[in-house]
Amino acid sequence: MEGNMEILKPHLKNYLGAIIGAVISIIVAAGASLLQPRILQFILDNLLKNDRQAMFNYGMILIALAVIGVIAGILNVYFAARVAQGVTSDLREETYRKIQTFSLSNIEKFSASTLVVRLINDMNQVLNVVMTTFMQVLRMPIMIIGAFILGIVTIPRFWWLQVVMFLAVGLVIGLTFPQLGKMFDRFQKKLDHSNTIAKEAMQGIRVIKSFNQQENEEERFGEVSDDMNDLNIKISYVFSCLLPAFFLVCNVGITAVVYLVGINVENNPGELAAITSYIGYLMQMLFTLAFGGMTMAMYARGFVSLGRIKEVLDTKPDLTFDPNAPEVELDGTVEFDNVSFAYPGAENETLKNISFKVAPGESIGVIGATGSGKSTLAQLMTRLYDPTSGVVKVGGIDLREVNEGSLRKAVSLVLQKALLFSGKISDNLRQGDRNATTKDFRWAARISQAAEFVERYDDQYEHPVEERSANFSGGQKQRLSITRGVVGKPKVLILDDSTSALDAKSEKRVKEALEKELTQTTTFVIAEKIFSVMDADRIMVLDQGQIVALGSHQELLANSQVYREIYETQRAKDKIEEGEL
Repeated sequence: MEGNMEILKPHLKNYLGAIIGAVISIIVAAGASLLQPRILQFILDNLLKNDRQAMFNYGMILIALAVIGVIAGILNVYFAARVAQGVTSDLREETYRKIQTFSLSNIEKFSASTLVVRLINDMNQVLNVVMTTFMQVLRMPIMIIGAFILGIVTIPRFWWLQVVMFLAVGLVIGLTFPQLGKMFDRFQKKLDHSNTIAKEAMQGIRVIKSFNQQENEEERFGEVSDDMNDLNIKISYVFSCLLPAFFLVCNVGITAVVYLVGINVENNPGELAAITSYIGYLMQMLFTLAFGGMTMAMYARGFVSLGRIKEVLDTKPDLTFDPNAPEVELDGTVEFDNVSFAYPGAENETLKNISFKVAPGESIGVIGATGSGKSTLAQLMTRLYDPTSGVVKVGGIDLREVNEGSLRKAVSLVLQKALLFSGKISDNLRQGDRNATTKDFRWAARISQAAEFVERYDDQYEHPVEERSANFSGGQKQRLSITRGVVGKPKVLILDDSTSALDAKSEKRVKEALEKELTQTTTFVIAEKIFSVMDADRIMVLDQGQIVALGSHQELLANSQVYREIYETQRAKDKIEEGEL
């Protein structure tokens, strides 16, 4: 637990003023609560003596203590909330920044859904831990020790009763606390799983409805939901046993005090006035212990969440950039020197002994069957992964020695699955170049053929992008993605099947615009269809992770059997489709 709390210390230092305020106010509030039974005893003593003036004076003191306690309690809530909200917000930002440094393999290890749960649900549990610490946990030792001492001062001969009650409540807490910790850990994992299923269902709703799988998805989610419900019920059972056990101990203690005082009241008449005060201290001690047990149960869940967040913060990115690497301007040279690559946990290599060199401004087509390693090639060029062996160079420099900013400015990747973020079109385009102007947007949009629909909007590039870009078609999203990819005028542009949603006419216009406007840009066009790459300077044919042919379209038709078979198969398929039309 102490190790988990370490992640909060740097952030707590930023709120020392509020922490001091919370500590002082909780001490004042606890002190006011502890003094009230004692003052009540003095009032009862003077009631037996019929001393009205003393009763009035002590009554005013009792009222003053109550007012002070209320004010201190309000201030404590204010300061505790400031600390809890501030620390949790800072920790959430730190965790999010850490996630941004993760490589793709790190993200896949955790999964996106569990990282979202850790950023939201687990952070809420941490908020509860910090809030409870400065509202209740600091109060507990003051109340328990103070009530114990003042109880002994009130009726010294019953000190042993307080010890017995203390041990009894401690036993109840000791039996239940470890169970709750394990249950909360299981609950958070089940929450991760349910979040994953829900996310997949929401993202794949079109597939689910197309195949009429609603009932199966309902059953799938229902099973996970029922598991969470069963575990929650078990947790509730433990809590339901805690309160009756605490009240049983308290009532037994009160009964014992009344009985013991009653049988000796003639020998100790002063205890008659003190019994109410003593019971008050006994109740304060026991209820603080009981509430402490409940708090510790909630702490168990909070510490599980802290551990899950700490796991993220302690994870070292599998791929890092050299912080001391100088900012350099890379040209469009791309070189693979005997590169092999296997995904983490995979038995077989996706790419095997890949070697080639591309000059600045050259256009390269990349084709191959599904699983041949085309997209992996693109991910290595953008250093989303490092090769298992061999060297990948851009601008003649090993990517492991390149500054991240230099690489991102030089190399741009446009994926087949177009992803736009909610906001505005301009916000998305500035991800390609944060300093891009409207003039740059127009230039890039003309290349991608996005201008024909964007500039019809009244607000043009300030037009809103809805969540999951639901207000754009697949082709529009791809064209905007291409716009984002070229707006920064990269030295290397990689189009990973990023024109698949475009019609043949639009695709041709995009290719012609790229050739005309980006003459100094090295272009890699990854595609399934030979038609999309046949005009490239050279075409690379991948098969089972290896380059089996490299040359122009005409050269490959003459010299590569694999290329010729792909070409003839696709040509025959096109003829059949044309005949059907």
